[in-house]
Parts: sequence; structure tokens; C-alpha cells
Amino acid sequence: MKADPEHPYGGLPMAITAEQNDFMTRVGPGTPAGTLLRRYWQPVALSEELEEKRPLKAVRLLGQDMVLFRDESGQLGLVDRDCPHRGADLAFGRLEDGGLRCPFHGWLFNIKGECLETPAEPENSRFRHSIQQGAYPVVERSGIIFAYMGEGEPPALPEFDCFVAPDSHTFAFKGRWECNWLQALEVGIDPAHASYLHRFFEDADTSESYGKQFRGASADTETPITKVLREYARPNIDAKLTDYGMRIISTRKLDEKQTHVRVTNMVFPEAIVIPMSAHMTISQWHVPIDDTSCHWYAIFTSFTEPVDKKKMRDQRLQLIELPHYTSRRNKQNDYGFNVDEQLKETYTGMGHDINVHDQWAVESQGPIQNRTREHLAASDKCIFAYRRMLVKAIESTLADPKAPVPMMPDAEQAREMIGPISIDGVGASTLTPEQYWEQADRKRREACDWAAKRLTA
Repeated sequence: MKADPEHPYGGLPMAITAEQNDFMTRVGPGTPAGTLLRRYWQPVALSEELEEKRPLKAVRLLGQDMVLFRDESGQLGLVDRDCPHRGADLAFGRLEDGGLRCPFHGWLFNIKGECLETPAEPENSRFRHSIQQGAYPVVERSGIIFAYMGEGEPPALPEFDCFVAPDSHTFAFKGRWECNWLQALEVGIDPAHASYLHRFFEDADTSESYGKQFRGASADTETPITKVLREYARPNIDAKLTDYGMRIISTRKLDEKQTHVRVTNMVFPEAIVIPMSAHMTISQWHVPIDDTSCHWYAIFTSFTEPVDKKKMRDQRLQLIELPHYTSRRNKQNDYGFNVDEQLKETYTGMGHDINVHDQWAVESQGPIQNRTREHLAASDKCIFAYRRMLVKAIESTLADPKAPVPMMPDAEQAREMIGPISIDGVGASTLTPEQYWEQADRKRREACDWAAKRLTA
């Protein structure tokens, strides 16, 4: 990515080549980006998806087809979908006798991919010992099942708020978008778009905002966030590299006495941690299904009262359709676009749920955005910083599969990873943004039983 000295933000590239675009976006086995992403834990399903009578689900992740299941003892397993005998589909397998049995010839596999039985073979045959089905480690955290598809030992999962909060204070959900994972992630690390894509022309009652993003009031003020975004549409954006990725601070000067401060985070390689309200955060992963589709997985974490899981789920099911978690508003119905609404209520005319706005923005870029035609601007500094980090990590991994890259903590380092801090609030202009968000975060944690335990003096 060659710098352009004429660019308004100190040398960002005006565009990238098709080869560079493929380098960052393609995720199948053996691809550069796919090799990097396999070095990290990836969300593969919600825990609720294995709560049926038959706890088994066909999944596709990073262009690979697999089967996720719980065996009779409740242990999780993730194995390749095609039976190593003659390729039959294990998604139709039988859960019995300590594992997953192929209906074709009865071969039985445990959660480690070991073949326990080949019942059609001679009685004393030891043939099964030569069979190993592809299998991948899985762990379950806060309602999401994560898989590790890389070589060697996986990194430790960080002890972020979303993973250490009690179950009563978290809620997990997901959705599917028909586009490449990278453009889905990039909308989440772009602070400027919220003043336009998510603009509401009228401010709703903030007391009715539970479970809805950008509909409440910022912390330490009664001012609706919709008013702040609408009337102060040129945020000052700063990006700081951290041990987990990048902290993004956007500020809007409201007057001589007050400044709106919003702190969001990019957790390398493909997650964001953002404020949903003064009391709740969202930790969200943008996970490649394959090159042209992705899932978003989110954990909502409350710092006050327990999460009303039923209300949160019912709200999301108004727009998300099961069993595939697809959006009811999509390209086929123009995302519910209404011209009268666009004239009078919202900037997009696509309803009041910002997930639909984001979905339209990223899906409208095409299955894989053609970045050779884009022109990054000064407000895109976080996009450029992330791409530079991503490319460097991919190149390092290609040179050495065990090369140091961001967010590879060991167990001790993972225990020290608190947060990441995400705040949306209004502070005195006499404070620096850092002073405000540090104070606001500490105040919130001190009032929260589970979070206060992790505070240091």
C-alpha cells in the first residue's frame, strides 16, 4: 500500500490494487488472510443453537464445512462435515454411543475426531485406529461457542468484561450478512458514519431505549445521543494502538463547557467493543462464513441490572429470522426502504434499527468490496490504521506461522486484559478525553458488583 503525499490525511493510499484486496479479504484454506484468522478463536455458533432435542448443527466457517455437536455427556465437538470413509454428510449423523455416527456405514467418531467403531469391518479389525477425522478445539463463553482452526496451541481467550460478567448480565445473539467479513468489520470502526447513516430527525423518549443502540442518552447527560450525532456531525477522531488492537476516541465539542466523548475498540483481528448505552456494552465479532458472507456475533454486557434476555431476544427476532439468523429486511425487499420515512424520520428510510442501516451499507458495496475504486478520506484514519495492522500480521504469518502478531496472549497476559473500556458520555471540556473516559469507566465499575472486583487501587 503505497502512500500518497497529496492525501488529506498524511499519506493514506488513495486506492489499493485488486491483488491487495484479495490478500486481505479471501479466507479459504491456504489463503493469506485465512491462514492468519485461523490463528485465533472464532465464534462458530450460539449456545442456543444446540439446545434442541438433537444438539447438532452444520456450520460453515472460513470456507470450511463442519459439524458442531454435543455428545451424550454434554461435551462439545467440532469435526469436518464429510465422513472420511466415503464422504457422506455427517450433519445427518446419529448422536449415540459416545460420539457422532455416520448413517452410511456406522462409523463412529468422538469429539476429538477419533474413530471409535467401524462396525461393517471384520470383528477383530484394527482398521479404525488408522482413521482420524478433522477435529477442532471448541470452548463456550457467555452464550457463544468458539472454535480454533489453526495449527499448534491456541492463544488464551482474554478475560474481557463480556467473558467474566455473570451469565445473568450477558446476552448473546447473531445475524447473517451477505458480504465479505472485512467490509462488515470496517463499518464498526468508522466513527464518522453514525452522524449520517444512523441519523434520526426526531429524538425519541430515551426512557424507552432499552436494548436499542443510539436511542438513549449519553452518560452524564440527559441529551439524546441522536441529537448529538445529528447536530455535531464532524467528530474529531483519534486512533491509539493498544495491546489488544486499537482504541478509537471520537469527540464532539458541544459548547465551551461540554464535550461528547465516545470510546470504541477494535480487538484484533475482527472484533469490536462499543458502548450500547451508559450501562451496557456490545462485544461483536465479524466472522467469515466464506469469502462472500459473514456472521456478526454479539455479547451484550450489563454493568447494572441483569439483562432482560427475553426482551432483548424478542426485539431482535422482529428483524432476524430463524433458523439461519437472516435479516427480514434485505436486498430482495430493498431493506424496507420507505421514501416518506427518508424525508421525515431517518436518513436512510430503512427503519429504526441501526443493524439494518449497517447491513445495507456493507451489502451495497458488493459481495467483496472493490477497494480499487475507493478514495479514503481523513475521517477514514481508523480504516487505514486497521488495514495496515492486518496486512502486517498476514505478511508476518506467511513468513513464519508462529510469528508474533497482535492479540496472542498467554494465560497470564489474558488475565490482565480488562475491558476494553467503551464509553459514550458527555464530560467537562476542562478534562481531556482520556481523563473523562477513565473517570467514567471507574465510576461505572465501582457501582457494579462483578466489575468492582476487578478494579485495582
